[in-house]
Amino acid sequence: MSQRLTAVLRRSCLAAVPLLLASSLAAAPPATVDEALESAGRNRAELEAVLDHYLAEGDEQKIAAAEFLIANMGEHGFKLTVLQDAGGIEVSFNARNHRNLKEAQAVLDALEDEYGTVEFGSKNFDRDLETISAGYLIENIDLAFDAWRTKPWAEDVSFENFCEYILPYRGSNEPLGWWRRPNLDRFADLTDELEDPTDPLAAGRKISKDVSGLVKFRELYYLHPTDQSYEEMIDRGAGRCEDISNMMGYSMRANAVMSATDYTPWWANRDNNHAWEVILDASGHGSAKLSHRAAKVYRKTYSIQRDSLGFIKTEEEDVPRWLGGTNFRDVTSQYMETSNVSVPITEPIPEDHRFAYVCVFNGGEWRAIHWGRIEDDRAEFTRMGRRIVYLPAFYVDGELVPAAPPFLLGADGEARPQVPLSESTFRLELTPKGDGKAEPPQVTTHPVVRVAPGGTYHLFVWADGGWVSRGRRRVMAKPVAFNKVPEGVLLWLVNVDGKRMERPFTIEDGKRRSW
Repeated sequence: MSQRLTAVLRRSCLAAVPLLLASSLAAAPPATVDEALESAGRNRAELEAVLDHYLAEGDEQKIAAAEFLIANMGEHGFKLTVLQDAGGIEVSFNARNHRNLKEAQAVLDALEDEYGTVEFGSKNFDRDLETISAGYLIENIDLAFDAWRTKPWAEDVSFENFCEYILPYRGSNEPLGWWRRPNLDRFADLTDELEDPTDPLAAGRKISKDVSGLVKFRELYYLHPTDQSYEEMIDRGAGRCEDISNMMGYSMRANAVMSATDYTPWWANRDNNHAWEVILDASGHGSAKLSHRAAKVYRKTYSIQRDSLGFIKTEEEDVPRWLGGTNFRDVTSQYMETSNVSVPITEPIPEDHRFAYVCVFNGGEWRAIHWGRIEDDRAEFTRMGRRIVYLPAFYVDGELVPAAPPFLLGADGEARPQVPLSESTFRLELTPKGDGKAEPPQVTTHPVVRVAPGGTYHLFVWADGGWVSRGRRRVMAKPVAFNKVPEGVLLWLVNVDGKRMERPFTIEDGKRRSW
């Protein structure tokens, strides 16, 4: 349904983030350039013109930079997303023709009444290898080098980091735009404005402050999943978080400030996900304050990461969609303390499965956040965020299937499986919340969970590889209880009359602790 579709899009601000493909400078031999040229079809002449241009100039760094971009161009390109009916036929709809999300949603609802189920899907994908012009690529390379070689804050930026974080000509799947020259002109006096012009972080902060208001976040753009070009954003001044991140990246790269788009595919202690732009230091490291708890933080790269699952897996191996990408790297340890966790696989391993996945609970379901190799009936998951509950899983026929019980990774880095403690059980009491006034403390011998009165609450416990119902209770003016709840397991209490996705929880020292 369209209301559900809007909810999904709200949770998928970075839907396109992990799906681009690319390769590292050190791992891009000339043969890779040849393969890229071979794949370019009729556009091969444009790419060869770029290489010939820099060979004639004789600038070895620019030659290498052109080879880096072409060799790693892979599946970078513009993706046009449109509304489609159940048969994949395009349905005319443009959210930007409406004043706000409510108005656009009403039109979307009407279209669904007319056409049945409608969904956003890709109409076409224009690969850069087949469409990019020599003139566009040459201007981007030249202006990137001009900034890198002249800006005082870029003196310590290595050529490899320059290629990864300054040179790339696009941010995500947006239409290509001419953004370098206007952003260079915008900050032409930046060197004179800085107390220490050799400080890349100071330069980045100055740029960020100036650019932050150019594109305002508007909920309407949840229903415009196509990434916008630079010119579109300047014209409209509004977009999704992906657009805002791209705009910030344009300004940074144009002025030789290393920045990157970092993201968490799924928050670990709440619903939704997030992407943001981060300023990097001269070594290519950087982080930002997180608004919620993250199990993993990934960084988009232009280059293919050869240790990624998308690069390692065979064509026959089916993996969760976003983990099949190759142009992102794990930077979780730049944000927080992490642990490597070796988990025993307790369920039968499906035939020919080399990988297991670790999931966080988000949006009422388990979602894959990372992967690990299966060896000797165990799977190791590297650099995992702490104070989070995880579920190991297999990926079978497009579905995540539990591979072992959930485990809690504590602040001390120790993994504690959430399994029943012998035959011990307890009584879980649901008590209606008051009217906001201070309530006298209750003395009980069992855990008490305060809930909003008037709701019907469904209790689930994790057992036998899934959520098992322990019944429902209607809470009015008096407490109600669930009896014989097993100790040591993960619990989930859902208000069936509400819209909020409740968090799973454990009982520790007689108190509820949500995860």
